[in-house]
Formats: sequence, structure tokens, C-alpha cells
Amino acid sequence: MALILGIDPGSRKTGYGIINVNGNQHDYVSSGVIRLPVEQELPERIKVLIQSLAEIIETHCPQQVAIEQVFMAKNAGSALKLGQARGAAIAACVAQHLEVAEYSARQIKQAVVGSGAADKEQVQHMVKVLLKLPAMPQEDAADALGAAICHAHTQASLINLAGVSRVRRGRLR
Repeated sequence: MALILGIDPGSRKTGYGIINVNGNQHDYVSSGVIRLPVEQELPERIKVLIQSLAEIIETHCPQQVAIEQVFMAKNAGSALKLGQARGAAIAACVAQHLEVAEYSARQIKQAVVGSGAADKEQVQHMVKVLLKLPAMPQEDAADALGAAICHAHTQASLINLAGVSRVRRGRLR
């Protein structure tokens, strides 16, 4: 059994999602969007992001973290701000002694939908189906839950490759 925190970083809003993984079973725990005050300068927004993630980590005590990697957007300024928000999210997790795994958007879409070229609506729909949610999750929260699902699949594949018979509380046996 492992709690995985997925993060979809952004300089205006950051999605988060937490799933509980027990073998092949993925159960929804929590998700949402951290809305950063756009009227404030980037350093203040980053402060809000760090404090919010620290609160989420303290509340749910995840054992693992998965975060989406930055892709190069058309606007270099936007990509730099996104990179700073992503770095702040990683720092918030590492400060809580959590290891952080990084996945590209393509890897996340492949793990959730089966196609690395899937659109956002397909990711939302499959997250809803895979986690048996009653309604479609918010876009950023769905991406974060997708990152957590991707990490769970990757960990399961690595365990199978290693030929490990059991995993208990995130530890190989």
C-alpha cells in the first residue's frame, strides 16, 4: 500500500491528486487545484504554492511523489515561470523528505489513456474511469492524478521486472 501524490505544476494554478495504490488497485484519495494569486508577483505565488503543498503533504502523508516535467512552450517567459513553479513544488516535497519522480506529459498520457498524443479531455475521462470517480475531475487535478497513476504503473513494472514477490508499505520484499 502506498499513497502517491501527483503534481501538475503551473505558475497560475497547480493541480494535485493523491491515490492509494494497493497491488493493482488504485483508489482515489483527494485532488484539487491550488490557485495562485495572479495579482501578486511570482515570488509571492511561489510562497503560496510551497505553503499549500506542505499543508497537503502534512494532511495526507504521501510516501511518493510524481510530477510532470516542463515542456518547452512557444513563449519562453511562460516556460521559465512554469519551471520556477515546478522547482518550488519539487523543493516543497524534498523538504518533507519525499522522493520525487518526474514524467513527461507524453509518458503520463500513455500510462493513463494508452496514447502519448491524447488530449486533455481523454485524460480527464480515463482518470474518471480508472479511479471510479462520480464526476469528471478538474483539468489540472486530472493531470496530477494522471501523474500519480503513471508513477504507480511505472513502479509496478519495475517490481515485475525485478521479480519481487511482495511490496509492503512501499518496500520491496
